[in-house]
Amino acid sequence: MNQVGAQMVSAHRPVAAIPLTRLDDADPALMEELLETVERVARTSAFTLGPEVEAFESEYAAFCETEHAVAVSSGTEALALALRALQIGSGDEVLVPANSFIATAEAVSLAGAQARFVDVDPETALVTADDFRAALGARTRCLIPVHLYGRTVDLDPIMALARDRGLAVIEDACQAHGARLGGRRVGSIGNAGCFSFYPAKNLGAWGDAGAVVTDDARLADRVRLMRAHGERVRYHHEVVGTTARMDGLQAAILRVKLRRLEGWNDRRRRVGAALAEALDDAPVVLPPPAPAGGDDVFHQFVVRSRDRDGLRAHLAAQQIATAIHYPVPIHRTPAYAAAWTPALPVAEALGARILSLPMYPAMTGEEIARVADAVAELPR
Repeated sequence: MNQVGAQMVSAHRPVAAIPLTRLDDADPALMEELLETVERVARTSAFTLGPEVEAFESEYAAFCETEHAVAVSSGTEALALALRALQIGSGDEVLVPANSFIATAEAVSLAGAQARFVDVDPETALVTADDFRAALGARTRCLIPVHLYGRTVDLDPIMALARDRGLAVIEDACQAHGARLGGRRVGSIGNAGCFSFYPAKNLGAWGDAGAVVTDDARLADRVRLMRAHGERVRYHHEVVGTTARMDGLQAAILRVKLRRLEGWNDRRRRVGAALAEALDDAPVVLPPPAPAGGDDVFHQFVVRSRDRDGLRAHLAAQQIATAIHYPVPIHRTPAYAAAWTPALPVAEALGARILSLPMYPAMTGEEIARVADAVAELPR
C-alpha cells in the first residue's frame, strides 16, 4: 500500500474511546481468577459473612495496620455504624466537608445526628483544621475529614484539635485505599476509618461493600453487633441493629484484588505524575502534588477549568470520557435544603469548575498524550 493509501485508511480508522476508568473485564488474567473465585464461593454456599469475610477482615486489618477490620455492606453503612458505635446520635452535631459525596453527610443523618457543613481549602479542595475550628459549636461531637479523590488530608492538626476539644474523628477513606500519611495508612489514625469497595474504587468489589477499621476493640465489637441485627446468638438481639453484612462473594473477590492493590496504586501515582507533566502548559488548574509526608493514590484525576462544560464537550467529541465529582456541594442539594448553612464559597466555586479526567492503572502513554493534547486544544 502506498503512502497516500495508508493515510486514507488511517483517516477512516475509528479512534478508540478512552474511558474514565477500566474495570476488571479489561484484565483477562484477573477476570479468570475472579470467575474461579466466584465459582468456589457458589459451590460452598458461603453467601453472607462466613469464612471468606473473616479472612478478608484479617487481611484488610493487616493491610491497614490496625487491630480490627469489620466488613459491612457499603461505605455509607461503615460511616453510619462507626458513628453509632461511638454513641453519636440525636442532639449531636458532626462536622463534614461540603465538597464530598453525599454519603459522608447521609451517614450522619442515618445515625440520628445533624451534619454541619464546612468549607474546604481552595488549593487542595480538602478540609483543614482551620475549617473545622471555624465551625465548632456547643453540640459538636465528631469531625469527619475526607481523603477525597485519593489525596490525604493533613490530619495532625485535626487530631490535635479533636484532642483539645474532646471530639471523635472518623476518617472517610472511601476514596483512598492504601494511601499513607506520615508513614501510617489512612483509616488508622482517627478513632475509626471507613472504606467503600464500590466497583470503581481503587479496591473495588462486584457490588456494594465497605469496612470499618480501628484499634478500638469495643468500637469494632459494637459495629459487628449492629451490622447483623444486634445479635451474637441467633434470635438474641442485644441492641437495635440493621442488615449491613458483607456478602461472602464480595469478600472473596476483594481478597484476590487486595493482593494487587499496592501495585495498582503505584501505577496510579505514575499515571498521575505523567498526566500532570503532559498537562503542565494546558489551560487547566492541575491537582497539587502531595505534600511531604502525604500521599495521593489518584482515585480521580481532577482538574479545574474556567470553561468546564466547554472542555467536557470538546473531550467527548474526541471520545475521551470525563465526569464531575461533584457538581453540587452537599449543602446545596435538595436533600439538605432544610438545613441552615452559611455560604461556603470555596466548595460552591469548585462545583462549577472541577472535571475528572480519565485515570486507571493500565492507562498507556499514548492515552495520556491524547488526553493532554485534547485539553491543550481548548482556547485559554
